[in-house]
Amino acid sequence: MGFFTAVKRIFAGAPKDVPPDGQHEAHAPSLTAPAPTDALPGAEDDRLTLRLREAEPRLSVWLGIVLEGVEQVSDVLWQRLLFLLRALDAPEDEAQNFVREFQDWTERMDYRQVDEFRSELQYRLALALDLEDEEDERNRLFLKISQGLTRTREQFARGLDALFSSHGQLDAAFWEELEELFLMADLGYEPSLELVERLRERARREKIDEPARVRDLLMAEMEEIFRAPRRIVAVNPPEVVLFVGVNGVGKTTTIAKLAHRDRMQGKKVMIAAADTFRAAAIEQLQVWAERVGALFHARAAGSDPAAVAYEAMEKAVAQGVDVLYVDTAGRLQTKTNLMEELGKIRQVLGKKHPGAPHRSILVIDATTGQNALSQTRLFREAAGIDELILTKLDGTAKGGVAIAVALQHHLPISYVGLGEKLDDLRPFSGADYARALLGGE
Repeated sequence: MGFFTAVKRIFAGAPKDVPPDGQHEAHAPSLTAPAPTDALPGAEDDRLTLRLREAEPRLSVWLGIVLEGVEQVSDVLWQRLLFLLRALDAPEDEAQNFVREFQDWTERMDYRQVDEFRSELQYRLALALDLEDEEDERNRLFLKISQGLTRTREQFARGLDALFSSHGQLDAAFWEELEELFLMADLGYEPSLELVERLRERARREKIDEPARVRDLLMAEMEEIFRAPRRIVAVNPPEVVLFVGVNGVGKTTTIAKLAHRDRMQGKKVMIAAADTFRAAAIEQLQVWAERVGALFHARAAGSDPAAVAYEAMEKAVAQGVDVLYVDTAGRLQTKTNLMEELGKIRQVLGKKHPGAPHRSILVIDATTGQNALSQTRLFREAAGIDELILTKLDGTAKGGVAIAVALQHHLPISYVGLGEKLDDLRPFSGADYARALLGGE
């Protein structure tokens, strides 16, 4: 949307507070509310305009002001949201469309209280405005990752503290105990050995011999492990994303959450149910597609998955779709058939749309620990995986598997699942993960 680009300039403006030396004067964002149709009462219009102009220029602050005193879904809520968008100089049709889509969504979800969807509203605005790097959003993301890793951190950080306090130097016994600690955090044998060796080499290179300083070395090493390689992101639209993963890892809801993110960024999305092995998978995917406002294509259970993918690709091209998500079956017990099936799907997608699929994403469940490592190996052999999404990271004591899978398979983790809500799928940050796991500030 054109208006979103304009609004980003407002958020890039100077903060409200002026430095004491007076070298720079903060420029307030342009918040002028033209008299709208469906206008708020004149006195309230003026009051809100004044408060918005004087407020710190942040989405969370502005949203708090316009939602003040609004507790339930009502005409007042939609008038307030329209007021905020118009105050940001949004084109009328784009402002109306944003509010209309959100209103439709609250009706489908049967929400009545603003508290039930307030975070979702801020999330949608942040996505639409491309404001995920806003400080408030970053802090919220770190908090969610930190909360999700609580059980893993309690075990891991406690072990590190005990290890540091019981050793005076980095001797052989220290490194052996550190390796055992990694194994307890579910890193696995080979990744644990490799990580210890990398830390020993880093300590030698930086001439460090104090156990307490190993925490900083580990933090730096983890950030290095999670650093995603640069890749070509440009695609010939529609972008085609192939999803693989065993049953039960959260693949269906992950596709829905990514489609939701794309829809909030104004993209036209289609979901194809090429996991025809399970009728329930088709039905679940259709329900999610309807909830997030995505197009949907499927055949009856038992149909040829490649035919489903081909037809979806044909429709996506004809209808000007921006992103096509293709769900596939994950029957590892029939690995040979799975490889043949995935190979055929790839072939028909590429035949209809050169370059497709542009990405192949494996969804793995953090709570399965070492099983996630073996799944990654098997699917990588079968489907040529480009990236990983790690689900159910919240509440697991096996969060160390993220380190293991990145270290052993050298695949980037693009997103992590931190809950059941649509906004609980978050871009993965190696630095935030390291801080959350090691108890950093």
